[in-house]
Amino acid sequence: MQYQKTLREPISFVGIGLHSGKRAKITLKPSMDSSGIYFLRKDVEAGTGLIPARWYNVQATTMSTTLMNKQGTTVDTVEHLMAALFGCGVDNALVEVDGPEVPIMDGSAAPFATTIERIGTRKQSAPRHAIWVQRPIEVREGDKFAILMPHPTPRITIAIDFPGTAVGAQTFSVELVNEAFRNDIARARTFGFAQQLNGLRSRGLALGGSLNNAILVDGERIVNEGGLRYDNEFVRHKVLDAFGDLALAGVPIFGHYYAYKPGHSLNHALMKQLFSDRSAWSYIAVDEFQQLFGEPIHAEQESEEVFLKQENIRQVL
Repeated sequence: MQYQKTLREPISFVGIGLHSGKRAKITLKPSMDSSGIYFLRKDVEAGTGLIPARWYNVQATTMSTTLMNKQGTTVDTVEHLMAALFGCGVDNALVEVDGPEVPIMDGSAAPFATTIERIGTRKQSAPRHAIWVQRPIEVREGDKFAILMPHPTPRITIAIDFPGTAVGAQTFSVELVNEAFRNDIARARTFGFAQQLNGLRSRGLALGGSLNNAILVDGERIVNEGGLRYDNEFVRHKVLDAFGDLALAGVPIFGHYYAYKPGHSLNHALMKQLFSDRSAWSYIAVDEFQQLFGEPIHAEQESEEVFLKQENIRQVL
């Protein structure tokens, strides 16, 4: 039997908000069975700060994912932390936040995931459940698209294309089982383009962005002296973002997320489309799912990564 898990003990992180540019602190605490992930703003009026980390609370998707509760309290840039929690198998946790934004740390999920793994998790008494995708769900925005298809494990395949830049066209596909999140996804950092920076900051965005927490691309040049952590770090970060956004389902999604040029807006649209069609999915105990399909297949080792050709993804356009 697979049981839900929570954190073994509280852990705190301090950093800067990517968009606010202000000091940000969060404390992750153990939580009860079947509570899911909740954010709690500590700097607002009592009774107004609790924000369930669920897709229906997404309030904005401009350059990050922002959640808002019924009282109008928000928390911004939740996607990397959500990916780390789900990537480490944490089902239930309370995230106390001392301001409006989760710290960006180094621009990836690695600082969160490494610390969570070091502290460890605690098995709880309730069985673990998942969303089982039973037929394809699709959303499109211009030439961009995202699809959820039936698949026996959580799988993400993404293609991106930024012509004339150091990013270029990249594709990455991964089964998010075993050590795949830690080895293949967690360390991939967010990125931005030098020519867009002034415009973003004039809109109150990326005020905390720096070479310490993002990859800066200037045309065909990568500005960061240390270069990249993976040859295709850009598309891997898109996988990280998608995984964090899909975690707002509240439980793991057993299905294949397949997307071309996705962003937070497209990911949220896909979640809305999925949950608007109850015939497209089932809520099922993970053990029951494995009885139907067997144990999850093993993720490819890092030296055996699966790369799909760009034209294969374009065929569904």
